Amino acid sequence: MAKAAGSPAGSERASAALALASLAAALLALALNLVLRVGAFALALAGLLFCVTACWYVVSRRGVMRVLSVVAALIGLAALVTGLVLAVISVWVVVAVAGLALISVLSARYALRRTPKALRSSGDGAARRTRGQKNVLIMNLRSGGGKAEQFHLADECAARGIEAVILRQGDDLAALAEDAVTRGATAIGMAGGDGSQAIVAAVAARHQIAHVCVPAGTRNHFALDLGLDRADVTGALDAYTDQIERRVDLACVNGHPFVNNCSLGLYARIVQSPQYRDAKLKTAADVLPDLIGPDAEPLDLRFTGPAGDCYPTAHLILISNDPYQLARPGGRGTRERLDLGQLGIVTVQVADAAEARRFMVLELAGQVRRFGGWQEWTQTSFEVSSGGPVEVGVDGEAMVLEPPLTFQSRPGVLRVWLPLRAVRVSPAARAVRLLTRSTAADLAAVASGSTPAGIA
Repeated sequence: MAKAAGSPAGSERASAALALASLAAALLALALNLVLRVGAFALALAGLLFCVTACWYVVSRRGVMRVLSVVAALIGLAALVTGLVLAVISVWVVVAVAGLALISVLSARYALRRTPKALRSSGDGAARRTRGQKNVLIMNLRSGGGKAEQFHLADECAARGIEAVILRQGDDLAALAEDAVTRGATAIGMAGGDGSQAIVAAVAARHQIAHVCVPAGTRNHFALDLGLDRADVTGALDAYTDQIERRVDLACVNGHPFVNNCSLGLYARIVQSPQYRDAKLKTAADVLPDLIGPDAEPLDLRFTGPAGDCYPTAHLILISNDPYQLARPGGRGTRERLDLGQLGIVTVQVADAAEARRFMVLELAGQVRRFGGWQEWTQTSFEVSSGGPVEVGVDGEAMVLEPPLTFQSRPGVLRVWLPLRAVRVSPAARAVRLLTRSTAADLAAVASGSTPAGIA
């Protein structure tokens, strides 16, 4: 997803200035009327700031974060109203403060280009309509608990003129995709999990035809970062006829493609267990003591760090197709961009069980970068050596690969078709970083006529 070209428009500059000025005016109105009522002033001031910033979350995010932001906004509103009541403020002052706060939220939303219309058009090419082409969708009927059958994808394909190909037990998915290309497919899609998406996407990239991602898997991380609605499985089929085309990256390890990430170490060892898919937490609890306990042998995973230092081991190595946002709340665990041509690399070294607990607490709090054994950087290629076969998790699928493991980014090799009504931006790209320097700095930058970093 490319950044918007040129400087902000005049309307955006005016909106940014209005957002900052409105909030300042609202605070000033409270200060002038509550100067003699310090306690009520402090409560109302805190409530106003809390409510406005929470509302910025509400207008810029979805899902759980939006629900939590609504709750936070209501708490802030309650504090604001309580402070105003205790200060016995005129009703007209209350109306003025509320109006200025609302203007600030709406103006900030427009200035930062986080409106639904902007999110749908940001960074994409022109809308296209394709007719009379051979479109193919491969379906894994078992993926995602049988989503393909639950949503009647075969019938939906028949109604839309899309050839449906069923992946059956024992079939070679890559061979099915290659056969579809041989028969003249101009667009090939996959209804299944991320591992299946990677295989079909690699075939599409090799032949330079379009790929359509249908989120019929369990988690559908690739679909999420493409900006698809993972709950609207059948809606993804609209990309075959009316679409926006994007160029995104693929990554590979020893020739195996992945659209999300490849993990080595603890997680890779856990996913090797046959019980993992049915009992993830229990399997992890059973395996972890052998991996980080006092009698555990260090994992033989040798690599070079960001400063050129050689490391003999790590408990966790995560290599992703473009870097994940792993620290900030809101978009955490998703990627802001899929077209950077970079591998995101994270390594974690855990000394003992106490450090493991600390790491888990920091991860839940979104503060993993404070963990002493954490390293994070980007490269276009990466290599891990070992004295024997290495267990890996490639887009959640268990594999054992011969060393050395060579990871490479393949910039812009995949043409992806997305439906027009999809948001087409990941949670990481949608997130407005509030209560931090960057939000106020972004508004100030727009108001001054420059383009702040991170606004697409």
